[in-house]
Amino acid sequence: MSLPIISADERLKETKGIKGCIFGKSGIGKTSLLWTLPAEKTLFFDLEAGDLAIEGWQGDTIRPRTWQDCRDIAAFIGGPNPALRDEQPYSQAHYDAVTAKYGDAGALDKYDTIFIDSITVAGRLCFNWCKGQPQAFSDKTGKPDTRGAYGLHGQEMIAWLTHLQHTRGKNIWFVGILDEKIDDFNRRFFQPQIEGSKTALELPGIVDQVITMTEMTSPDGKSFRAFICHTINDAGYPAKDRSGRLDLMEEPHLGRLMQKIAGKAKPAAERLTFSIEQDAPPMCQGSCHLN
Repeated sequence: MSLPIISADERLKETKGIKGCIFGKSGIGKTSLLWTLPAEKTLFFDLEAGDLAIEGWQGDTIRPRTWQDCRDIAAFIGGPNPALRDEQPYSQAHYDAVTAKYGDAGALDKYDTIFIDSITVAGRLCFNWCKGQPQAFSDKTGKPDTRGAYGLHGQEMIAWLTHLQHTRGKNIWFVGILDEKIDDFNRRFFQPQIEGSKTALELPGIVDQVITMTEMTSPDGKSFRAFICHTINDAGYPAKDRSGRLDLMEEPHLGRLMQKIAGKAKPAAERLTFSIEQDAPPMCQGSCHLN
C-alpha cells in the first residue's frame, strides 16, 4: 500500500464547500439572505422558528427542537467520522443509527447549501442539554456545577461545528446575533451571542469565512447594509476571509458572495501584501460605499 498522497491536480478538481458564519444585530436581515440563494438547492436549518422574514420562500426546511436532534442531523449531513469510537457522537455507529432513523443520506444530494439559523439558538439548546448531564453535577455534593456544564457545552459545540465544517461538497453557513458591548475603559467591542466563551473564541478558527452584516452610512448620509469581510477593519467587527478573494466590504447578497469566493484565485503575490494603504478611507466615518 502506497502513501495516500493527493496530487495538486486532484486537489484542485475536488468539489469544495464554503464554510462560514454571518453575524449581525437582531433585525439587520440575516435570515432574509435566504432570498439570495437558489431555493431548490438550499436547506434551511430553522432553529429560531423565525421564518416570517422569508414567508413565500420556496426552499425546504428542517426544524430540530432539541440538542440531540442537532447532533443527529449534523451526523446525517456530515457522515461518519472514522476517528471516533462507537460510543461517541458522529461515529460510524451514530451515523448508522441516524440513517436508520432518517433514511438514505442521498436525500441530501439535491442541496448545495445548508443555512443554519441560528448558532445562537443552537448554543442555548446545547447548554440546556449539558445542564442535565452527569458532568454538570459535583461528584462530592451532587449539586449542580456550572463550571462542569460550561466545560461540556464548549466541547459539544466545538465537536458539532467541526463535524459540519468537515462536510465536503456542501456550503455550510451559520447565522448568529452580534452583540455590541463596552469594556471597563469605555471602548466598544463586538462579541457573537453564543452561550459560553469557548465557542465564540474558537469558531473563527473552524470556519473559512467570518462575515459581519452591519449598517453603514454613505457620504450623502444614507444608510445601507453591507458585509464586512476582512479581519483588519476600523470598527473591529469580527471578520475573516480565508479565500483571499473578497474586498473589505461586499454587498449583502450571499449568493453572489459565494460565487466570488469560488471564483478564480488571486496570485499569491496579490494575496500576500503587507503594504500600508495611505489613502484608505476610515470605515467608521461614513465615507465608505459599495460600487
